[in-house]
Amino acid sequence: MNTKEKIIRTSIALFNLHGERTITTNHIASNMGISPGNLYYHFKNKEDIIRNIFAQYSEHLSTHFKPLGAHDEPVEQLTQYLDSLFELMWRYHFFYDNLNDILARDDALKKDYIAFQARLFEQVMAVVIGLREAEVIAISNEDAKELAHMLKLVVSFWTPYVKARRMTGVLEQQDIYNGIVKVLVLFKPYGTALSRDKIEQLQQHYQAMADAALPSIA
Repeated sequence: MNTKEKIIRTSIALFNLHGERTITTNHIASNMGISPGNLYYHFKNKEDIIRNIFAQYSEHLSTHFKPLGAHDEPVEQLTQYLDSLFELMWRYHFFYDNLNDILARDDALKKDYIAFQARLFEQVMAVVIGLREAEVIAISNEDAKELAHMLKLVVSFWTPYVKARRMTGVLEQQDIYNGIVKVLVLFKPYGTALSRDKIEQLQQHYQAMADAALPSIA
């Protein structure tokens, strides 16, 4: 791992642990044991670091949320989507927590974020339609759009919702699993007779994972 990659990894860890607002480039450099000048050789400022983190975040979604293939088992594919979603929400949760402030400071990033969200909506729609074509869910075109929006809303605002309701403000892994349970609840009303039991089993699976994780401090 080169220095630039280490800076990004350290920044993500510090942002997640302490909050993006409180961390400066000096904190990042000090944590790594390098000089601020060495950090500025790779990144112009903190916003530059965040842009690079956002690029990783976008790449993760682009590569892990592909439409269902003709030979894919749909519920298994949905499980893979959810597992990838867990990884994404946990790895970059600082970004969800302070999204409006981050975007307000960087017009270029906000423009990229808006364009990315438009592409992401199309990806989520493709997943929903793929599940319909595989007869996992039965849903109209209009409701498919609304479901796609609701899925994005839950993913985008679940972690700040949890942290705002906790005195410690600390996010734990069980919170992510509980968020995935909420995502599955959105699918359940549209589940077909063929898939309803499988969706229920998935919900129980992630609930069990949440229950097995260390308890949250409310």
